[in-house]
Amino acid sequence: MKTLQVKGKVFSGSGEGAKFIQLPWVRTQIAEKLGFIPYPGTLNIETTEGSRELKKLLKKEKTIEISPIEGFCRGRCFKAILMNNLKCAVIVPEIPNYTENTIEVIARVNLREKFKLKDGDVIEVKIVI
Repeated sequence: MKTLQVKGKVFSGSGEGAKFIQLPWVRTQIAEKLGFIPYPGTLNIETTEGSRELKKLLKKEKTIEISPIEGFCRGRCFKAILMNNLKCAVIVPEIPNYTENTIEVIARVNLREKFKLKDGDVIEVKIVI
């Protein structure tokens, strides 16, 4: 298993990721394609280094696609490991003007609560490629 290590700072998002994750067709696809029912929210991480290179690399890698219904954007997912032991996934929404240095992490549990995370905390995610 080849992984790509990404470090970044936790930050509060706009809540759009949570709305997306709660859509029934999204939840169904995540369950089928990633093997878990996601907690209804995302953990936003601002990558600290090599963010442009990270996004370029991820665009070249095989992805797990969340296929949209009409009126929504496509999401590209990658299996990942957070804090060296929790299986999760990174979602990269394909929406115009989405920031280059942001990744969103989903898991079965509320990641902020589980790891007692607050804005500004630096964490590491290993993306499986």
